[in-house]
Amino acid sequence: MLPSWLCLGTQKGGTTTLHRLLEQHPQVVLPAGKEAHFFSLHYARGTAWYEAQFQSRPGAAPEDLQAGDITPYYLFHPLAPARIQALLPEARLVVLLRDPVARTLSQYFHARRLGFEPLPLAEALAAEPQRLAGAEQALQAGVTRHLSHQEHSYLARSRYPEQLQRYERLFAPDQLLVLRSEDLFAHPQRALDRITHFLGLLPLRLAAAPVIANGGGGEAAGVDPAQVRQLREALDPVYRTMAERYGIEWPG
Repeated sequence: MLPSWLCLGTQKGGTTTLHRLLEQHPQVVLPAGKEAHFFSLHYARGTAWYEAQFQSRPGAAPEDLQAGDITPYYLFHPLAPARIQALLPEARLVVLLRDPVARTLSQYFHARRLGFEPLPLAEALAAEPQRLAGAEQALQAGVTRHLSHQEHSYLARSRYPEQLQRYERLFAPDQLLVLRSEDLFAHPQRALDRITHFLGLLPLRLAAAPVIANGGGGEAAGVDPAQVRQLREALDPVYRTMAERYGIEWPG
């Protein structure tokens, strides 16, 4: 069993919440650990390894099931689009995108909690260009994992248009669904209905509003407003392009 759909990202954009919702769906098969990372970290393990991550539900007919892979690093990883297109050319692709500034801060504090980031916020943002220098070239050359590309890419991961364009060059428009993460958080049933319809799944009625998973500790609320304004200015091209090209806007 190979996936017929993937959720590509973004990191800190609600993919864990979506996983919790879709794992309740009787037609959906997901890897046990949520993020398979096949098209990013584990590609060398081969297709047989990837297939083994998807175990059929007991008593279910295989033709009634859909496997899915929710790995937010796929959106940012430079090799993932071509790898996905080569193996799963007909796959449907879901992208959850969070307010760029909020996402940037959330990733930073997530890295701090996990011990990946020793630097204060301003220093970490200033260090990002140097940390990421040569990262994509290293991945292209065969490096399996680049720590800073995965963990210290605070502003880079929030530059959504260039990441979306890599997929748009390889997949038809009707294979890609781009949603705001905030809509999933605020109106989960409505967002889930759009996603299940797009994936060709039966509707799933939520018994209760989902708990936002992996949401962090609220540290971003304590960031200096001047620093938030600087981030907003740095990411202004992202806000403008997302509004003009995709009709996706965030207030502020």
